[in-house]
Amino acid sequence: MFAAYAARIDRDQPLNGLELGERPEPEVRPGWATVTVKAASLNHHDLWSLRGVGLPEERLPMILGCDAAGIDENGNEVVLHSVIGQSGHGVGPDEPRSILTERYQGTFAERVTVPSWNVLPKPKELSFEEAACLPTAWLTAYRMLFTNAGVRPGDSVLVQGAGGGVATAAIALGAAAGLRVFATSRDEAKRKRAVELGALDAYEPGARLPKRVDAVIETVGAATWSHSVKSLRPGGTLVISGATSGDRPSHAELTRIFFLELKIVGSTMGTKDELEDLLAFCATTGLRPVIDQVLPLDRAREGFEKMASGDLFGKIVLTNS
Repeated sequence: MFAAYAARIDRDQPLNGLELGERPEPEVRPGWATVTVKAASLNHHDLWSLRGVGLPEERLPMILGCDAAGIDENGNEVVLHSVIGQSGHGVGPDEPRSILTERYQGTFAERVTVPSWNVLPKPKELSFEEAACLPTAWLTAYRMLFTNAGVRPGDSVLVQGAGGGVATAAIALGAAAGLRVFATSRDEAKRKRAVELGALDAYEPGARLPKRVDAVIETVGAATWSHSVKSLRPGGTLVISGATSGDRPSHAELTRIFFLELKIVGSTMGTKDELEDLLAFCATTGLRPVIDQVLPLDRAREGFEKMASGDLFGKIVLTNS
């Protein structure tokens, strides 16, 4: 079957390790389901995998891709939850949690196999392309906002780095849930798009906000960390799920953190139950993921290059004809 996969690790030039071509059919195993992939979306996790983060060389070649929507063996339209092992289903109770492509072949292929427990019904209101955007970036944003930040309608939130998958999802989800959302971006066009998506206003990174916020959604890391901490009201919460600009800020702002009793919460992906809730939220409210571009799987390299450049707003989706 045709697939996009990591053939080698290159920490400095990750796209050098990306190959497109034929790979073996997925292994059939008890308690697992094979899904014909209709659409799959890119995440920065795929670039990190090509750098060898979470993917050692001895597991190569590895088909990339965490997210997918498709058709199961019984003809049902489904969405995949890409966290394997957190419940023990399909892999045994002692296996540590991992994300597809860390231990098991991913979704950038014509077919993929996952534990049957990880297969959820796709709401009929969502297209395959829309549903394929939800299991990683949108689920991460959903958990950051509603589980780990604990915000409620009327609360204020700052989303750093508008344009990326998680940040874009957080803006859209927050606005749809009645939050007062502010956003930042270095790019004027992305700031405008953030406002169109529901943000009250969007600013250049580091700009002073009209008021301090209840929570900050942080995926950028070192470049925005100090601004994130300074933007919180006393007792506010900073939720971080990534560090695309690096994980070593020059100013940790420790004095401000303890003096204002701020909360710093790490967040990774989300649960199957949260994905079910997210799917229902989108189906019932009419909220849809922001898609930057849809490409056929054989043009996956174009999608990777665009994501690596940062020249996108929303998700890139790969489809099988």
